[in-house]
Amino acid sequence: MIESPMVKLLILDFDGTLADTRDKIVGVLQHVMAGQGLPVADAKTCASVIGYHLKQCFQIIYPHLTDAEADGCVDAYRRYFAAHEQSLVPELFPQVREALEVFHREGVRMAIASSRTSKSLCSFVAAMGLSDYFPLVVGGEDVERAKPAPDAVLAILSATGVSPEEALVVGDMPVDIQMGRAAGVRTVGVTYGNSSREQLLFAGADYLIDSFSELTRLI
Repeated sequence: MIESPMVKLLILDFDGTLADTRDKIVGVLQHVMAGQGLPVADAKTCASVIGYHLKQCFQIIYPHLTDAEADGCVDAYRRYFAAHEQSLVPELFPQVREALEVFHREGVRMAIASSRTSKSLCSFVAAMGLSDYFPLVVGGEDVERAKPAPDAVLAILSATGVSPEEALVVGDMPVDIQMGRAAGVRTVGVTYGNSSREQLLFAGADYLIDSFSELTRLI
């Protein structure tokens, strides 16, 4: 259990933390790769970049891409997403909704910090019936620097008036942990997402949980 100070604010990643989006993201990435004439990366490689800004995803997998080529991949991804958005709405991981209700009832404030665009985030949050839990959503284009920079966390702390000591960042990728640490906020790594326990610990996670429901016991 986390000792004092009390946690007043949860800053949550979306993909791989709240929602099981792995297969859908991998599918879209591979579709774009094929359409752009790139060698199609395997599912493990695609999953390893979930959580990064979309342009970075392609640049990490294909270091030889020019900026223009990477931008072309991003445009193709977003066109495909816009055309198939309804079928891409994900499922929550087990016990997430129940835990969110507990935090909401107990007065713990919650926000989402994601590398997704805020438009797609807000669309998914509404479609999944989560709007009451997340009045504040920060997407990748809402901040100057993407994860692992602390910008999204700092923006949320500023908007809510909560101190770093009273907040907790929860995510499934090293970039989430690094983002929280850079903002001076304690971090929780979830092991059921897109990276391993070892990667989360190496990134400096203060706590690890194997299911989202453990968060209610942790705080």
